[in-house]
This record gives sequence, C-alpha cells and structure tokens, in this order.
Amino acid sequence: MAEEVRRIDIGFQGGQVLPARVGADEYESLRKALGDERADRWFELKTQDSEVAIDLAQVVYVRLDTEAHRVGF
Repeated sequence: MAEEVRRIDIGFQGGQVLPARVGADEYESLRKALGDERADRWFELKTQDSEVAIDLAQVVYVRLDTEAHRVGF
C-alpha cells in the first residue's frame, strides 16, 4: 500500500512559501527537526517529486492541508 501523501506549505522569513507534497513520515521528521533546538540547521526534505534543502532557522511556519481531497466540480 502506498504511503499517505500530505500537502504542506512551508513559510520562510521574508514571506516566501514553498508548497510540497510529502509522505506522512517525512512531515513528522520535519516537525521534529523544527522542535529540536539541537537539530542540524539544514534539513533534507524528500518530497513526492524532488529533494529540498531547508534552512530550519528561516522557517516561520508549516501549514498542513487537512481538507478532504475531492474529484469533480
């Protein structure tokens, strides 16, 4: 069975926002790294279609899309 994909937005100082589709485990790893003051400054986020190096010191927020996905109009 395929891993659940979560849609997130990562907001940075200065106003930039990075939308991404990540697995549930990757989302939890990012949240833990943000909450750990001893974590490395750089975090390698594996998204559904790429890898992104994120400077954790610049992250202002992470928004998790919880709306149910719908098909149609």
